[in-house]
Amino acid sequence: MATQRSIAQNIYLHGIKPVADFTVALIVFTIASPVFLVLVILLLFANDGKPFFFQSRPGRNGKIFKVVKFKTMNDKKDKDGNLLPDADRLTKVGLFIRKTSLDEIPQLINVIKRDMSIVGPRPLLVEYLPRYSEEQQRRHEVLPGITGWAQVNGRNAISWKQKFEYDVWYVDHVSFWLDVRILFLTIKKVFVSEGINSATSATMEKFMGSNSSDE
Repeated sequence: MATQRSIAQNIYLHGIKPVADFTVALIVFTIASPVFLVLVILLLFANDGKPFFFQSRPGRNGKIFKVVKFKTMNDKKDKDGNLLPDADRLTKVGLFIRKTSLDEIPQLINVIKRDMSIVGPRPLLVEYLPRYSEEQQRRHEVLPGITGWAQVNGRNAISWKQKFEYDVWYVDHVSFWLDVRILFLTIKKVFVSEGINSATSATMEKFMGSNSSDE
């Protein structure tokens, strides 16, 4: 069931937040453009001429869009043509970019295009859509974000169950001050590099469904 929001929440979510997102994204992208160009050059060499990673992701109400990030892993494969494990494909440049969260810079373009927000539940894989419970599906009631409540409460170090609970909590409690708090906590997390990896791998394991052991 969709959230019944207050008038103040609706004004913020549909009026103030879109304007703030566009303004902040444009300013930050402009300021970060020299760093952006340097990273593009470094990743051109590290990833055989492929600095960017494009992937279809579900946005608000499940609408599919193309998310853009810096490519932190190469495409090396084993003798059978299968991609090597994430840990083996993560380049030195990519590891640095992930630890500093610089791989998220290109998503400012998604924010400017209104595919995403600065703050909101992270956009996940399209293949997860049929695996969500009805409650977990509610994370798509708002635009996905570059950072979110789940990211400042553990990121990849928490279980999928916890992550979705945080996402839905954000949907129910979205506000200006909550977004400001998340942004400040995000800056703190970036400096201490918390929650980059899951407990068992270099990246988060795939979500297999509400009844899977990944909870």
